[in-house]
Amino acid sequence: MRRQISPGAADTVEPPEPAAPAGAPAAVERMRTEFTFELPRGYVDGAGQVHRTGVMRLATARDELVPLRDDRVRENPAYLSVVLLGRVVERIGSVTDVHAGVIEDLFASDLAFLQDFYRRINAEGHTRAQVTCPSCATGFAVDLAGGRLGES
Repeated sequence: MRRQISPGAADTVEPPEPAAPAGAPAAVERMRTEFTFELPRGYVDGAGQVHRTGVMRLATARDELVPLRDDRVRENPAYLSVVLLGRVVERIGSVTDVHAGVIEDLFASDLAFLQDFYRRINAEGHTRAQVTCPSCATGFAVDLAGGRLGES
């Protein structure tokens, strides 16, 4: 293909991009597999440092099945969410070795936040929620993947 130059003009006209053949898949959209969050209170490590921001990845079938074989879960089914979150939370602050023991040390409000966050990204596929202002009745979307309580 050649460039066409208009006589007397310095502009160049590029030929259009070739169309995809019939039946070819459209441009592939990348799936988002990691989601950032900000804990309401924060994880306090052994040195007393507070860690609030983190990353959770999407769960796999293995992530949901392996904890069922865990003796702690067999003895106490409520422990399932602790083991499961220990598998899918990739990082909290500078703590990259997140495991059930770290999840156990979270404040109850942070644990509840992560349980809800897990449900939102794995069951619903996003972290946005449609809300309505109680004062003016205006509807809008908020991203629940972090931010401080009360901020929009």
